[in-house]
Amino acid sequence: APSQAPITVARHDLLADPRAAKAAIGYLPEQPPLYRELTVDEYLDELPEDRRRSLRAVRDVILANLPEGYEEAMAYGMIGYSVPLERFPDTYNGQPLSYVALANQKRHMALYLMGVYGDAEADFRTRVEATGMRLDMGKSCVRFRTAEDLPLAVIGEEVARLPVEAFLRQYAD
Repeated sequence: APSQAPITVARHDLLADPRAAKAAIGYLPEQPPLYRELTVDEYLDELPEDRRRSLRAVRDVILANLPEGYEEAMAYGMIGYSVPLERFPDTYNGQPLSYVALANQKRHMALYLMGVYGDAEADFRTRVEATGMRLDMGKSCVRFRTAEDLPLAVIGEEVARLPVEAFLRQYAD
């Protein structure tokens, strides 16, 4: 027969305080419908403190530089910044057109910059190299372990670079 002993994670009783126990291990359910129900702040609150601090720092840079017309929302289990469907409904998947996304992954955090996918990538890499910082990037995905790993000024410039109309023209090309 099972014991009646409490189950604790990082000194949090799993039955009495499951949210604190899950936050201590960075637990975030992977069922897609849940992500649509979480707010950005709830998503961040579920993360371990070091990840939460880094993602909030990058999010602050994004929000400070995001051109008017994009919307922040949870999408695909990430914090997303997209062109609303009311503005551009003709997407290949019926979802808002993603411009920037920010995510907690198993071994790293990721910043997805759709504006640098393709021709703009070389210029972005050059601007990052000029800062002397190392860039861990594949296609539009910039991987990082802490916000200090990122050239936040360059990230802010890149986010600000494409107003909605310019991004839609780039998407159409």
